[in-house]
Amino acid sequence: MIVILEKNITEEQIENISSYMKDFGLEVHRMDGKERIVLGAIGIQPNFDIRKMKSVPGVADVIKILDPFKLASRTFKQEDTVIKINRTEIGSTNLALIAGPCSIENDEQIFKLAEVVADSGGTVLRGGAFKPRTSPYSFQGLGEEGLKLIRQAADHFKLNVITEVMQTEQVDLVGKYTDIFQIGARNMQNYPLLKELGKAGKPVMLKRHWSATLEEWLMSAEYLLSHGNKDVILCERGIRSFDNPNRFIFDLSSIPVLKGMTHLPVIADPSHAALYSEHVLPMARAAIAAGAAGVMIEIHDQPEKALSDGPQALTPKVYINLIEDLKKIAEVIGKKF
Repeated sequence: MIVILEKNITEEQIENISSYMKDFGLEVHRMDGKERIVLGAIGIQPNFDIRKMKSVPGVADVIKILDPFKLASRTFKQEDTVIKINRTEIGSTNLALIAGPCSIENDEQIFKLAEVVADSGGTVLRGGAFKPRTSPYSFQGLGEEGLKLIRQAADHFKLNVITEVMQTEQVDLVGKYTDIFQIGARNMQNYPLLKELGKAGKPVMLKRHWSATLEEWLMSAEYLLSHGNKDVILCERGIRSFDNPNRFIFDLSSIPVLKGMTHLPVIADPSHAALYSEHVLPMARAAIAAGAAGVMIEIHDQPEKALSDGPQALTPKVYINLIEDLKKIAEVIGKKF
């Protein structure tokens, strides 16, 4: 349930209301809105009477949240969540531009591509140091050496870093170098990892698993939120289908549908839904038109030599041209990069 507090309520009253709820074994989450303060209660107890809650001084109203995902629900928080990391805003009218290689390969590569990202107006540099691959014989990433390189490149060009963390044992290590943790599709339901990142104190981008429903996806986000992390970003990257010509089906409909279900921002990753780079262009344009809070694009200066996902990577020239297209589309819908 959510407890809507009266306007001009005092901090002492808020503490009294929170204590009253906690006495029943409820977990209380506070959300300060523009007009009202709301307390979310998780774990309704059988002996808890909502009618009595309404009579507590300072309480304006009490509403049951019917969604299984409580803290991620639009009912809990009607205002869009906006995540700010240095110069980056995710969830506002300023669209986020995230780009970089699939894998960090060497210092020359990551510095060259970081410069391209900065020149395009991007504020977040992506790149994998730990790579979960279908084949055990594929390139698995440079590990901590890769993390050091992407951090150096990002700092040089005044960019933020987003990189993937694959297991709980890596959280502290990756956290030393990244600004945003990325949870890959394979780990969307890695609940021990979600719990750990809920306490990590940095924003988390949660990618949708290729077989997950929207509710399952939001329930995974709920693990992060319920363990203390309010800065959660959803990332649509395509779902598995029966058809072979496409790598994945890019579920554009999830973007506007999620707008009604959750307050969390949704980023689009057209690169991972594509089989070839030419497919990335129309899907990226469509994602911005559909209302995505930004895009994450894979780029490489020599895609034919890339150690991972080369066929879907855009060359710097093609990437820059795409961003110019996206800026025009954003302007039409009242947003900007």
